[in-house]
Amino acid sequence: MRRGPARGRLFFCCARRLPARRYFLLPMKAPALLALACLTAASALAQTPATSPADSAAAEPLTFYGFADGYYGYELTGQCPTRPGFIYAHHRANEFALNNAVLGLRYDDGRVRGAVALHAGTYVEANYAAEPAALRHLYEAYAGFRPFRRAWLDVGIFPSHIGFESALSKDNWTLTRSLMAENSPYYESGARLTYEAGQRLTLTGLLLNGWQNIRDTNRAKALGTQLQWKPTAKLLLNSSTFYGNEQPQDSARRRRYFHNFYLSYAATERLSLAGIFDVGWQEQAARGRRPDNWHSAAALLRYQLTDKWAACTRYEYYRADHGVIIRSISPAPTDANFRVGGASLNLDYAPTAHVLVRLEGRALRSQDRLFTADAGRPTRTYGNLTSSIALSF
Repeated sequence: MRRGPARGRLFFCCARRLPARRYFLLPMKAPALLALACLTAASALAQTPATSPADSAAAEPLTFYGFADGYYGYELTGQCPTRPGFIYAHHRANEFALNNAVLGLRYDDGRVRGAVALHAGTYVEANYAAEPAALRHLYEAYAGFRPFRRAWLDVGIFPSHIGFESALSKDNWTLTRSLMAENSPYYESGARLTYEAGQRLTLTGLLLNGWQNIRDTNRAKALGTQLQWKPTAKLLLNSSTFYGNEQPQDSARRRRYFHNFYLSYAATERLSLAGIFDVGWQEQAARGRRPDNWHSAAALLRYQLTDKWAACTRYEYYRADHGVIIRSISPAPTDANFRVGGASLNLDYAPTAHVLVRLEGRALRSQDRLFTADAGRPTRTYGNLTSSIALSF
């Protein structure tokens, strides 16, 4: 609709530049009209505004992305080749290793979308050990479409709807993951329906194969929900739930209930805060007994020191009856309660938009002697240093 008035204005300007007498005596032949039309069209195109980001996304729906995270982990407590069994990301110790390398394609034309990505590294080794060998190296693989204007329906393998932290360290405030993130799903498979209720509110419902499963371990399906609300530009609130039976056989049903809540707040242009809380219950084998409960929390404070430097500190705790969910509590008995708290300090340097250099120190303390020091000696304290260089595009 903008080109009609533009042409009208141009014709009027051209008319005024000619003497009135010569203008009215101008012969209106076809070549002259054609030349005038060409000049008018060229001017109108020159006045057309630049393509908007939305138009660019529609014009280029296929994108290619990649990520690689190389790291070195040093143990302050002992010289074990791996970190405690409840740590799954950056879990190798005293050696150079690749945590996660991802290469993938994403497609989104506004009506249809999908993604396929492969990955490899020690993160895959630790998190996908129970998956079939043919599926372990799938980071994401899903296809979706809009069943109606404000909704997406996706089916396949995709990142988890639970938690403040993801599998890609560049997206997290800290280099290592919190205990609560390490022991809740990083990925899931199934179907998800996302509804964009408005610019500030998004609702998601999921039907899943289970708790961090690509292939289903039983015939039961799990349910999940997610609500994300951004009441202001600075505040984000998230509520995620999970319900399902996670036992290998349907006959040995032990239902699991779980809720994750977090908020993030940008207090200033440089200072950001986040609070996370998880709580879950799982039925015991004997019917009628009180279910095992676990709960955990973390508080993070991140400060942007300069354009290239940032720092983040984190406090966290994890409590689990009989070690539910956290399965490795060596050398304590497997039915012992898990009571661990800790803190970390992270320093980031971003020389370019595609490179992130990180260093983190972390300390954990348990009420019981859950950790192993030199010479196999059990201890209540554990500490490590982790350094990383990550590339993304």
